[in-house]
Amino acid sequence: MAVLVTRPGKQGLSLCQQLSEVGIASHHHPLIEIQSGDQLSGLENHISSFDIIIAVSQHAVSETSHHLTQTCKSWPTNPVYLAVGQKTAHVLSKATEQQVHYPDVSDSEHLLKLEALQHVANKKILILRGNGGRELIFDTLAERGAIVEYREVYKRENLAFRSDLLVPLWQDEQITQLVITSSGQLEYFISQLSSAERNWLFTLHLYVPSERIAQNAREAGFKVVTNTLSASNPVLLAALQPDRTGQ
Repeated sequence: MAVLVTRPGKQGLSLCQQLSEVGIASHHHPLIEIQSGDQLSGLENHISSFDIIIAVSQHAVSETSHHLTQTCKSWPTNPVYLAVGQKTAHVLSKATEQQVHYPDVSDSEHLLKLEALQHVANKKILILRGNGGRELIFDTLAERGAIVEYREVYKRENLAFRSDLLVPLWQDEQITQLVITSSGQLEYFISQLSSAERNWLFTLHLYVPSERIAQNAREAGFKVVTNTLSASNPVLLAALQPDRTGQ
């Protein structure tokens, strides 16, 4: 058994290292790279005007923090801070030195159930995100009467790869499990494979962090999909480890 980890950057490398430490072989093949977003410019002048700030990922926090530091600004103390997941909340709390609220299940639907987002009429809400995604949050909060603004603080760039070379390599390495942490990466990965390569791909046990991505995967053709309910490395690691009860 070996795991193909597509999570980009340090998070993906860290997951592979953690898998190695528990005796599980893995291969790191990021599908995207993260770059600074086009809408960071000027954010430092307006960020304190919002009542609520929502970070959708750790990348959103790190890129915003880096920009604020470069412009000699700090995270404001007046907004209510929210994050989609626990790990993002931890990173955001550390950056802002403020309490950060987050849902038990790391997805948009559960975020929208938080008490802080129930009565938001006329409140100014900022969503820090990448290029695309999380439209449900924007649309629902706008329906509730909030004044909602997106800021694209980072962007994902797809990384080209030669599937005709890599798929045989992954087969030789006995890849049986696959970790994909976003719908965009899932769609991109599938689109780069031939019909025969997809047939192999769909035999892998796929691990994803939300039911929405899991449903997309099943519709695409994956036979075995596990929704880990979180994209954090500790949760992914626990899900990928074989059952050791009774040992």
